[in-house]
Amino acid sequence: MATGIEQAFRDDAPRILGAVARYTGDLLTAEDAVQEAFARAIELETAGRAPDNPAAWITTVARRIAVDTVRKERTTTRALPALAAEARRTADMPMPENTETTFTGDERLELILLLCHPEVSEEARVALALRFVCGVPTRDVAAVFLVQEATMAARLTRAKKRIHDSSIRFAIDDEADVTARFPDALTTIYLLFTVGHAAPDDRVRADAIVLARDAHRIRSGDAEAAGLLALLLLTEARQSTRLTPGGEFVTLSEADRGGWNVAMMIEGERLATSALAGRGRFALQAGIAGLHAIAPTWADTDWPSIARLYDRLVEEWPSPSARLGRIVARGYSPDVGPEAALAELDAEPLFFDSVLAPQGYAARGDLARLAGDHATARRAYRRAIELEPNARARRFLETRVAGLGR
Repeated sequence: MATGIEQAFRDDAPRILGAVARYTGDLLTAEDAVQEAFARAIELETAGRAPDNPAAWITTVARRIAVDTVRKERTTTRALPALAAEARRTADMPMPENTETTFTGDERLELILLLCHPEVSEEARVALALRFVCGVPTRDVAAVFLVQEATMAARLTRAKKRIHDSSIRFAIDDEADVTARFPDALTTIYLLFTVGHAAPDDRVRADAIVLARDAHRIRSGDAEAAGLLALLLLTEARQSTRLTPGGEFVTLSEADRGGWNVAMMIEGERLATSALAGRGRFALQAGIAGLHAIAPTWADTDWPSIARLYDRLVEEWPSPSARLGRIVARGYSPDVGPEAALAELDAEPLFFDSVLAPQGYAARGDLARLAGDHATARRAYRRAIELEPNARARRFLETRVAGLGR
């Protein structure tokens, strides 16, 4: 059974770090302070004097450690004015041993907004928020950005150091700041859900939906906030049918649609319909998910409409994943077909010589199979299997090969 400190680390470490970062305005100082506070909490727990509320105690102690660090290093000129004042006020105060304060709970959306500083690159600020507010492991942050883990670790380190060594401080001064940072916050929530979907991890997905609801609540007129919540709800509605009882993938064509969460689908479809007028990337993806949701069977899927939404999505958000999805949708659409879609896919080398290669070859296999070219499909699936790092995905592709016969 986990101890109180272990539970606090597992459940609350990202929130504690975010709270201290907001207090100090410096992620690197906050990270060091939180690590030291956890170490002190473990010492107290070992001595039989564990704090009653570990998360609150660690937050308080980490803040005091950060203040002490700033005072000792005499860097108050780079700190927030409030931190400088606190450093002077607490210069002669002893460090707390069992001080308790009320832990404020889930402040992650606000903390994500704080990390989305405009002077930090878009990828770095979203990655920092995923790693240090949402607690996503570096390897999973790397996966959603389609880079190697070592590359992402280096980028995170550089971003933290740049922030620490610069005049950048985490603060939101007015409503305009919130508006400017909101798109990055939505992207962070979307990527958090993506991590939970890939794992799969029910808790991570649930956290992302809670954050999406908060975002929609504070920006009820924002079409992209509505679109994001719709997309997550429509995706989550199908979650119970995504895997077999043995944990293997089930394709959308084979899913038991009677097992989908009707309440989530209804809410998601309503939000998606209202959001589509905004033509944002999340609204368009929600529209695509909604068309899949309302099709009574796989055969009834409105592929031409899905392909048209993908056309708009690629115009708005020309990411590799959106472009690949568009090609596949066009392959299933009767007004394009798999042969033409295969030619489009083969004209994009990026899909076969990058981290997207497993998905690219798998898509090639699907389109070739749909076109009746089993030899090409078999070769493409086998290449995808060679490149695919996920064991469950490899097993799924092996069933595809087996289904083609000899």
